[in-house]
Order: sequence, then structure tokens, then C-alpha cells
Amino acid sequence: MKVKMISRNPDNYVRETKLQQHKMPRNYDPSLHPLEGPREYVRALNATKLDRVFAKPFVCNLSGHRDGVSCFGKHPKQLSTLATGAYDGEVRIWDLANRISSRNFVAHDGFVRGIVYTQNAARIFTVGDDKTIKVWKAEAPEVGEDEVPVNTILSKFGLHGISHNRKDNKFATCGEVCAIWDESHNDPLKTLKWGVDTLHTISYNPVETSILACCASDRSIILYDQREAQPLRKVVLTMKSNKLAWNPMEAFNFTVANEDCNLYTFDTRKLQAPLKVHFDHVSAVTDVDYSPTGKEFVSASYDKTIRIYNAHHSHSRDIYHTKRMQHVVCVAWSLDNRYVFSGSDEMNVRMWKANASEKLGVIRPRERVNFNYQEALKQKYAAHPQIKRIARHRQVPRHVLNAQNKMRTVKEKEQVKEANVRKHTKKSKKVPYVSEKKKHVLKEEV
Repeated sequence: MKVKMISRNPDNYVRETKLQQHKMPRNYDPSLHPLEGPREYVRALNATKLDRVFAKPFVCNLSGHRDGVSCFGKHPKQLSTLATGAYDGEVRIWDLANRISSRNFVAHDGFVRGIVYTQNAARIFTVGDDKTIKVWKAEAPEVGEDEVPVNTILSKFGLHGISHNRKDNKFATCGEVCAIWDESHNDPLKTLKWGVDTLHTISYNPVETSILACCASDRSIILYDQREAQPLRKVVLTMKSNKLAWNPMEAFNFTVANEDCNLYTFDTRKLQAPLKVHFDHVSAVTDVDYSPTGKEFVSASYDKTIRIYNAHHSHSRDIYHTKRMQHVVCVAWSLDNRYVFSGSDEMNVRMWKANASEKLGVIRPRERVNFNYQEALKQKYAAHPQIKRIARHRQVPRHVLNAQNKMRTVKEKEQVKEANVRKHTKKSKKVPYVSEKKKHVLKEEV
């Protein structure tokens, strides 16, 4: 004889406190939920529409510079601190929480080419067109004290960029040569050169901290090792690269911003062709910076827009622009992965949300659960045509739209011309197919 008993666990329906919501029992039997798929699709469609309705990425504008903004320096320990340099030699330290400038001082005669913090955030290094490296205290001076540099180093060569090692007390500068310095010395420890007139940007690898890379005026990207006496490798592209950023999570990968409106992600172990070509900009790309997760990066361009890319996708997931924003010179991604900063020619620093529809402020637990549920639904149904169309649609400025149409027409005509040449060429003289990735790399030197 079988005896069936009803067994109930109080944890499934009894609240722990009076403030909690009543727990509702649910039967997960799929036969009781015959329309679960269509219901989830409608929810995903509504979530995608609401995502575009609430997409308001612009947070604030930081004004105070009297000339165009040229470079950024991120504080390694304080999320609310950002250093900016301008064309007139002025450096400003911003308090992002209060949206005010906490310090400002004239650091150089001419452009400020680079700003970096030391790894312990005790000092700030700046370089400029006056061939000097100046060291400043990271903390503001006392009341009544003048803003004077702790140390001034005069370089033999022009300086176009600076990068600090993440673990050592070493930093590197670029100009006519690549120079490795120590914070406690006024002379470079090592000078590296590979037959190039000018190196205009330099960046240390945040993971393999002895590796650094430069972009040169001869359209090349040069890899260095500060432990070696000679440069390691060199790859030459069809056009000049303006900036370089290392992936903070994938030690071998870096992305360069190029003059031909594209960005290229390379693997240092195989420089014959880029891993990915990133399109969508319609003018020269001036700067690039990775998110701390390494999954996305932001780029700035002379087309007066900034774009956010997935590191493994060819097309941008979002575009930010305003009517007043002019040529964007520099960008930075905050270390908490929530904000993006842009500096442009019209003297303003702008702060944007990394996720355009993200809610700012306090989020209650039930809200967070709902946001996570909606995000999961959008990912699940992302390939459906209607949802894909709504999620991808963006309003762009008219000059960008016209330039995109023009570039598309030119590319289609080139493809037609190549197809006609291939069609009317003898079989003995075949026209080779060249992939999009290999078109932009001329050669690699070791």
C-alpha cells in the first residue's frame, strides 16, 4: 500500500522579514506554459524599444580650458579624478564627482603632448613641445603655495608622448627616439631607434609590463622590449597610425587608430594581418582606449563623433555626438567601466555613459533583477530581424551620413571594377583575391 504525503518547505513561501515581498509558488512544468516563447519574444522586443527610448548617454560638460584639449591622464586609484592637457600648455585636474576643476596650472610652452600618473599615484609626469619632462605632485599645494614642478628634465630630442610602467618606477617617452627613463634619474637609461624620423605615440603593455609599442611617421608600428638593446618587430601599414591601445585582459592584442578611417586589432605573435578591421568612421581616427574589462573600446575621430566597439566585432555598437562638438582629439574609458570621456577642439571635456540607457543613481534589488532579466532576453533574441533592426538603428549627423553613402558607393564601384578585370583576364593570368585584412598591411620586419 502506497501512502502519498503532501510535503511543503516553509522556505518556499514564508518571508524572512515583513519588508520582503510574498513568495509566489511556481510550477516549472513546460506543458503548463505553452506560449512561453512568444511571450518572451514580446518582452525582448519591448525591452529593446525601451532601451532606445531611455538612451541618453550625455552626462555633463566640463568647461574651463581656453584652448583645445589634447590629452588625458587617468588616476590609477581615484575614479573621480581626471587630468587633462590643452594646446596652450595648461593642465587641469578635474573633480568628476562635483564636476569642477580642482587645480589648473601652465605646465609647458606649447602643446601638452602627454600626461601620466605614477603607479603609486604620488606624481604626475607631463611632456610638451618645449622638450621638457616635468614632474608634479599629485596632491594640490597648500594655501599660499605656488604651483611649481618637483623636477624638470630637459630632453635632447622633441617629445611627442609618454607612458608609465604599471609595476616599475620606469617610464618611456617618444619623439625622434624611444627613451626609457627611471624616476630617480635625469638621464635616459636606454635609447632605442629603428631608422624612423618621428615616433608620435607610445604605450606600455599593462600585462607584460616590459613590452611597449610605438606608432611612427613612416606608417609603421614598432614593438620594443625595455630589457633588450634593440627593437623587436615592426609592421608597416598603408597609412599612418595615430594612437595605440593595449587590451588590458589579452596581453598580446592591441588596437591602433589609423588615418584611413579604420581601426585595426593586431596579435603581436602574428603581425602579417590584423585580427579584426573595425569600420564605420568616415574621417581619420585620432584616439582609442580600452575598457578595463578588455571587451570593448572607444574611438575618437575627426568626423566629430566617438564610437564604441566590441573588441571582436567589425562595426560599432554605438555612436555619440552633439551639435557643438568639433574634431574629437582624445578619449578615455573610466576605470569603473561606466563612463567615457572625450576632449575636442572646442575646449570642452565631455562625460558620457558607456551604456547609453543605463540608469544612474541607486538601483533597488528588484530593479536590478529586472534589468538583468531584460538584458538576458535581448541577448537571447538578438538575431531576430525586428529586434536586430531596432537595436542597431542610430541617428547620425548629416555630414556623417553623406560621407558613409559616398564611401559605400566608392567601395562598390571598386568591387565591380575588380570583378570586371577578373572576368576579362585570361585564365593564365589570374587576378588574385586579396582579403580585406591583408589589404592594409604592406610588410613585416624583424
